[in-house]
Amino acid sequence: MKVWQRDFGKVDGQTTCLFTMKNNSGMEMTCSNYGCIITKILVPDSNGTLENIVLGFNNLEEYIQYSPYFGSVIGRVAGRIKGAQFEIDGITYTLEQNENSNHLHGGNRGFHNVIWNATVKENEEEITIEFTYMSPDGEEGYPGNVNMKVQYTLTNNNELLISYYGTTDQKTLLNVTNHTYFNLSGNLKRDILDHTLTINSDEFLELNNELLPTGQILEVKNTSFDFRKERKIIDGLRSPHSQNILAGEGYDHPFLLSTNHQQEIRLADKKSGRVMVIETDEPSVVLYTGNQLEGHYKVHGIPVRKYLGLCLETQGLPDSIHHSHFPSAVLKKGEEFKSKTKYYFTIMN
Repeated sequence: MKVWQRDFGKVDGQTTCLFTMKNNSGMEMTCSNYGCIITKILVPDSNGTLENIVLGFNNLEEYIQYSPYFGSVIGRVAGRIKGAQFEIDGITYTLEQNENSNHLHGGNRGFHNVIWNATVKENEEEITIEFTYMSPDGEEGYPGNVNMKVQYTLTNNNELLISYYGTTDQKTLLNVTNHTYFNLSGNLKRDILDHTLTINSDEFLELNNELLPTGQILEVKNTSFDFRKERKIIDGLRSPHSQNILAGEGYDHPFLLSTNHQQEIRLADKKSGRVMVIETDEPSVVLYTGNQLEGHYKVHGIPVRKYLGLCLETQGLPDSIHHSHFPSAVLKKGEEFKSKTKYYFTIMN
């Protein structure tokens, strides 16, 4: 196991860093203390060729100018909050409106857009980069001082573990995820439409025209949302289902997981032979297939375009504060938010 560090430029006069971890099999993961961004993951294909499988940039300035949350930790609350407002104990809190009249992904100064403290921990079998950040009371409109800890751990078994911990000094909302865009073809040789996906999920959330949950929970059975058996991503592009059309011809939906820590999510690219298996203790995963990816910029030298990458964001249900039948994202004083997701990389047999 090896780990090394280098400068990644400055934000508001503060120096940011890149950390690269490499295991004994050659797998590498690079991340930054700016937004806890995962900038690169190198894993082998079926021929043993190591290539990058995530979307990102080669310099900090491009992340600041262009990034649609590439590789970032998202918080305090992942997803959208309707009307950029919520109520706790009779008090109404007003958040930043950064997507029309709604609040998205923690606001402009969310966890993705701040510098975290970083510490390296290592032994013979694994390396951990531990990030910490104190989000002050009132940041982006949220109540409470929240102390966050995020750990990225690379093991010799080609596993990447992401662990989240949070505490607060007053009742608040906390629902954290990672927004990495994956493309298993390697070095973005192809888009993700021929990737195959399996999700152990019987139900998904219906969305409205603002991509907010309506509160209705729909069955996946006999729809393009049924990933209980392996399905190609392109099915969502071709689907006449109103929810696929609503999302921009693809997916941008939370799936309710039927199991946890039982290989409940599996993404594969048959041409490269790469497979990624995800296990989590979260109740859902948001599948976003890059339907809105566009702009006048390049991703590792490739012009950005729709379906260049996909996200599998393990998290609590979005906008749960406005839906009492959803699992709550309220964190109380004296409680600890804990969440863990494991990504295991292998090749097809």
